[in-house]
Amino acid sequence: MLYLLYLIGYMSKGVENMSEKILIIDDEQDIADLLEVYLKNENYVVYKFYCATDAMSCIESGDIDLAILDIMLPDMNGFSLCQLIRKKYTYPIIMLTAKIEETDKITGLTLGADDYVTKPFRPLEVVARVKAQLRRYKKYSPGIITEKIPSELSYNKLCLNVQTHECLLDGEPVSLTPTEFSILHVLLSSAGNVVSIEELFHAVWKDEYYSKNSSTITVHIRHLREKLNDTSDTPQYIKTIWGVGYKI
Repeated sequence: MLYLLYLIGYMSKGVENMSEKILIIDDEQDIADLLEVYLKNENYVVYKFYCATDAMSCIESGDIDLAILDIMLPDMNGFSLCQLIRKKYTYPIIMLTAKIEETDKITGLTLGADDYVTKPFRPLEVVARVKAQLRRYKKYSPGIITEKIPSELSYNKLCLNVQTHECLLDGEPVSLTPTEFSILHVLLSSAGNVVSIEELFHAVWKDEYYSKNSSTITVHIRHLREKLNDTSDTPQYIKTIWGVGYKI
C-alpha cells in the first residue's frame, strides 16, 4: 500500500520525453513490475524479463541503452550475465541484489557493472541512477572540466575520441564501459595534473563523495589498467598519487 501511494504521487508529476530502452531482468516479479511502471512513467521503453534465458534474444539484438540485472536469477548468475553482456556491449549495467557484502559489489564492478543497488530500495533512487548512467553514456561529460575540451584526447599511444566514443591503444580498439570511458575522459582532460579521488567521483558519478566510495573508484581504475596493459607499480598511463588521487 505504501508503494502504491508513493507511486500515485509520483505519477502525478511531469515527465521528460525520453525514448531510451531499458532492460530489466529480475525473478522477483513485484520488483520488476514496480520498476517497469516507474521507468515507463519517465517515458522509457522497458523490456522486462523474469529470467536470463527469456531475455537472451533481447540482449543479442543490441537494441538496449541500459540493463538492470538481479544477481540471484533462477537460471544464471547475474555476474555471469553481466560478463556475457560485456563481451559485446558497453551500455550501462546496474546490478540489483539483496546481498550487502562489499565483495559482491566489487565483483560486479570488476566484471563491468557501472552501478550497484541493494534491496530493498526506493524506486525513485533507481530511476535517478538510470538517468545518471544514461547521461554519462550518451554525453561522457567530465563534470570538473570548465574549459572547452577537444573531441580527441591523446597521451603517448593512448587516444580517446569523445565524439565517436572510441578508445585506441597503439591503434587498436579498447572496449570500455561507460564508467571506464568517463574516468579516462576526466583524467585525460586534466593530463599532467592530479585529479583528487573526491573530484573524480563527483565528476563521474555526479554524487556526494564518501570515504567508502574510494573502493568503487579503485576497482574501476584497476580494470582500466588491465585493459590498457598498465600496472600500478610501473604505470605508463594512470599514476596513483597516494593520499590524493590519480593523474595521467
